[in-house]
Amino acid sequence: MSGPLITALELARQLTGANTPSLLDVRWQPPAAPDRGAYLDSHIPGAAFVDLDSDLADPPSERGRHPLPGAERFAAAMRTAGVWGARPVVVYDEATSMAAARAWWLLRYFGHQQVTVLDGGLAAWVAAGLPVEAGAAEVVPGDFSARPGQMPVLSAGEVVELARAGVLIDARTYERFRGESEPNDRVAGRVLGARNGRP
Repeated sequence: MSGPLITALELARQLTGANTPSLLDVRWQPPAAPDRGAYLDSHIPGAAFVDLDSDLADPPSERGRHPLPGAERFAAAMRTAGVWGARPVVVYDEATSMAAARAWWLLRYFGHQQVTVLDGGLAAWVAAGLPVEAGAAEVVPGDFSARPGQMPVLSAGEVVELARAGVLIDARTYERFRGESEPNDRVAGRVLGARNGRP
């Protein structure tokens, strides 16, 4: 696989070939959180549901609402979801790729080299007229072993320095960036100097 994105039609083609990718459904929408109900109603055939709150993060603590998960916790969740070290992985969410991007980054951070995000998520798959299935998929556990540190991580102090001397992108909605709406955190606002996609 090349690049971080894969189209629905390319994914459909790969699912009929050799070395088919493992599929992770990471639907999560604040403030509702993980949407396992939507997964059980309809998902890409063979996809395993991954809970962002419990599989892609440690419990909330002084480290934040979704702290970086420990290596063994993450590896166990990925093995349960059918992730193999030598097999490609495709992650998707409903449409925005916000939750899928977290799964992509964590898999890369913990050493998986073949991870892509479904461009446009499940909505793009359905729009392309591709099949879906209901119920929990039967998943064969994988053999993924986590090797942390394969992607860079910044401390809070380094983030502040980056906002001052470089470019820090705040990818949240414009309303949250502006501090006009905050459905998740106790304090609204942004890191001083961060930028958003709108002026």
